[in-house]
Amino acid sequence: MRLGEGLEAIFEPRSIVIVGASQDPTKIGGRPVELLQKYGFAGNIYPVNPRASEVQGLKAFASVLEIPDAADLAVIAVPAEAAPDAAQDCATKGVRGAVILSSGFTELGEKGAALQRQLSDIAADTGIRIVGPNCLGTLGITDKAIATFSIMLESRMPVAGPLAIVSQSGNLGSFTMRQAMERGIGISRFMTTGNECDLDIADGIAWLARDPATEVILCCMETCRSAAKLVRALDDARRAGKPVIVLKIGSSDVGQAAAASHTGALAGAPAVFDAVFERYGAVRVRSIEQLVDVGHAATILLPDRLPRGRRVALVTASGGFGVMMADAASAARLEVPQLSRTAQERVLEVVPYASPRNPVDTTAQVSSRPEIMEQVLGAVLADENCDASVLLLSSSLYLPRLRKVYMEALRNLRESHPDRLLMLIVKGPADAVAELNSMGYPTAESIDAACITLASLAAMGTQSRERFALQPTGSALPPLPADALLHEHGAKAALSSAGFPVLPEQIVDDVEAAVVAANAVGYPVVIKIVSPDLPHKTEVGGVVIGVGSDSEMRATYGSMLETVRARAPAARLAGVLVSPMIKGGVELILGTKNDPIFGPVVMAGMGGIYAEIMQDIALRVAPVDETEAHDMLRSLKVYKILQGARGRPKADIAAAAKAIAALSRFAQGHADTIGEIDINPLVVLPEGEGAVALDALIVGRQHGKDNT
Repeated sequence: MRLGEGLEAIFEPRSIVIVGASQDPTKIGGRPVELLQKYGFAGNIYPVNPRASEVQGLKAFASVLEIPDAADLAVIAVPAEAAPDAAQDCATKGVRGAVILSSGFTELGEKGAALQRQLSDIAADTGIRIVGPNCLGTLGITDKAIATFSIMLESRMPVAGPLAIVSQSGNLGSFTMRQAMERGIGISRFMTTGNECDLDIADGIAWLARDPATEVILCCMETCRSAAKLVRALDDARRAGKPVIVLKIGSSDVGQAAAASHTGALAGAPAVFDAVFERYGAVRVRSIEQLVDVGHAATILLPDRLPRGRRVALVTASGGFGVMMADAASAARLEVPQLSRTAQERVLEVVPYASPRNPVDTTAQVSSRPEIMEQVLGAVLADENCDASVLLLSSSLYLPRLRKVYMEALRNLRESHPDRLLMLIVKGPADAVAELNSMGYPTAESIDAACITLASLAAMGTQSRERFALQPTGSALPPLPADALLHEHGAKAALSSAGFPVLPEQIVDDVEAAVVAANAVGYPVVIKIVSPDLPHKTEVGGVVIGVGSDSEMRATYGSMLETVRARAPAARLAGVLVSPMIKGGVELILGTKNDPIFGPVVMAGMGGIYAEIMQDIALRVAPVDETEAHDMLRSLKVYKILQGARGRPKADIAAAAKAIAALSRFAQGHADTIGEIDINPLVVLPEGEGAVALDALIVGRQHGKDNT
């Protein structure tokens, strides 16, 4: 069955039955009856109430089975214990979709969970599609298909428009709809999924991706019940050219401190969700206000005016505000490049006392005549050094004279630069803001909101439709050797067999064997304790670097063992690893973690002892190819060092990307047995010399759960 199959019966029904319909319009069962009549639903409305012959002026029926035809949609508002029978009656009658508003299911323990399982079984056995239970319901604006008791509809219906809202939380979804309504933003569909016994948030996204009335999808998400469904739905929306903007809540890092590896500590739940959203074309925001701001701006700019980069020109009539705008842009990870010489000269020709570099301080002269503003902004908008521009108007539109100046200039600019993006920071009369929006200008009420919105729009505009295609599942690899989960040497051997770069090293049992091994690989060498109980060897003195001769080996070998035994007397010792000493290069940390929802994810970041402190990481869902691995590296602060900062040789970035890709394939191929992998450090040598892992840890899974 296709994702979202059957939602047309819920959003575009020709007739609706309300099971548990009430005479009292303030009750859950009475609200939909009142609202359907109030706003003029064109189809038949069938109230079901066995104790009444009439409900709110409509003929009532004792049972769904008695209504004269099979309604497309049922709104069920009965006690939880009666909901399964009501759903079964609807399915028997041929009703295609049901919205169950009733509460009292999994949120109330095992008894409620058993009732919810009955609903799931009814949907699976009969084909009726169910939204809920324990949800605020759904709304199809154009068709007045009201299957909700939301108080947002007491005073008015939302205006029809291209913005859809799908939310697991009823209150979050309802508040988002209220924010949109207060700003006059048009809405196509509204859906809250509640306990998701059948249709879930992924079904909603996938159906909206096919919906001609929807251009942008706002999503309020608490959890993901099916990773496969979610990524498929996000990919469907991406391919349809419909941005999905996600407010993801409840993804804290509580419990990450118990992780066994650096990777476990760094690859927390929020980072994994961010990686999934980025790969499949969704944009994550941090508040309802951002959700509405970004969604509204996207509807104004689609289909072809989204910014193609993060370079922004900032324009203001005040130097102080210009500094604030630059600070906010930097915080939003936007770039503020210097304007081209041509653009600066054009600005100065119009306003000789302006500061034209970027931010552009036009001085107050732009408020005197519309042609001055038009010429200054025209110079900025024409500059190819920037992908978008931001103009601070503040509260100027409250003054009739300034409103006239700005409106005339901005109207002319839209005609002369129809393809360029100019965002306005403005507080003003609602009709003035609406007029600006109708001209094609996205607006925000504050400097911070404008920069955050523009950064989200840039993320949309730079996503490639081909780049983040669904990844292959990968082929199965041979079973892991037993020692791969025991110690570093076994981990490296397993990784090496999968094409991951490791050192030529040997494991020995006594000092004379260590001398032979050191001569074989060449001094200087590093010696490390091998133990299944000591994943972090340096903490117990189990690593000695720079051993330069046979005599030094004989002196340090025994002393290292004594130190380890003193600090970790219970640890099982399996020998000593002798490795060649690697000098120079750039240290990265690589790793993987088997996320409980999305499976293996791969991480790359600044390595060494400060990995967790610096938090300079990039995360992707495994597997990744070498192109995506390059993107991961480019997103890191340490990338400038890899490129050869301050006279350092350029590192072998291609080898690092190849290692990331190989590690991701290895993790996915062993997803059933591996919980985490930690490579710290991976030394990236000068260009053409490769990269090599100096340490490795593989943490297994037990009974389907990570043993971390």
